[in-house]
Amino acid sequence: MADVLSQGEIDALLSAISTGEMDADELKKEETEKKVKVYDFKRALRFSKDQIRSLSRIHENFARLLTTYFSAQLRSYVQISVTSVDQLPYEEFVRSIPSMTILNVFESYPLDGRLIMEINPNIAYAMLDRLLGGKGSSINKVDSLTEIEMKIMSQLFQRTLDSFQEAWSSIIELDPVMEEIEVNPQFLQMVSPNETVVVISLQTTIAETSGMINICLPHVVLESILPKLSMHYWMQEKKKDRDEGEQEKIEQSVKKAPLLIQAELGDSEITIQEFLSLTKGDVIELNQSIEEPLGVFVGGEKKYYAQPGILKNRVSVQVTELIEEVEEDE
Repeated sequence: MADVLSQGEIDALLSAISTGEMDADELKKEETEKKVKVYDFKRALRFSKDQIRSLSRIHENFARLLTTYFSAQLRSYVQISVTSVDQLPYEEFVRSIPSMTILNVFESYPLDGRLIMEINPNIAYAMLDRLLGGKGSSINKVDSLTEIEMKIMSQLFQRTLDSFQEAWSSIIELDPVMEEIEVNPQFLQMVSPNETVVVISLQTTIAETSGMINICLPHVVLESILPKLSMHYWMQEKKKDRDEGEQEKIEQSVKKAPLLIQAELGDSEITIQEFLSLTKGDVIELNQSIEEPLGVFVGGEKKYYAQPGILKNRVSVQVTELIEEVEEDE
């Protein structure tokens, strides 16, 4: 949106034009000149802002699910939140992460291709230390992982895919499966170096240790579901039609649901001492006259007025008036 000039700025501009300090023709020329925006073809923006916002929303939910999962597994304070969602070339992503780190490579059917969850070594070893009974201290020795340590980490991160599946369930039903754990990103060539990827960075704190968890989603993998990441798609999506006869079955089931109906003769307030002193034959005076209609409550809500009487030797009430609901002002 263009800046709005104040009255003082307008007066100063008119004064400069009238005194010759500023040429009106030059101003018009500047306005007609084409504005050039620099575009880097090596950093092609393949995702729209709408799709980036959708990915951010999905992984904010993923971060909440991970917080719950890791808190239960590690029995320690865990806080995970989305800090950024960026699109960049795959080569740049590889350069941005440590040379030795924990890379969980997994596939998510029906998506065609592999995804990466990179866990900073500080975070990974804090988790490992907690699982083995330690205080959650971090010692970076990724280059010398033992088979037991690798197995424990594999099992821990395999279960994070359940949270990943749940976070994406509003868009598509995924079936993520862990393929391998790699420690050197240079040995992992998932896509071409110039392929655009979305990197979701999750700031992670475990006890006193902090680090990043990065989710790398290549454009070529998400390409088939990109339309579903648009808010326009969600607004246009039609509701599924009900099966034939389903509406009637629902109505019949609702009609059979039990509903409590009560006719209230009135109420009275007495002290606890009076209540404890009640004996047979005592009379409690209600706050309602016998000439006033009774209130009939349906499911705890006052719906009708009625008058009491006898029907076939049974105490009954006859509905005389429907109480209209009054909408409360917002």
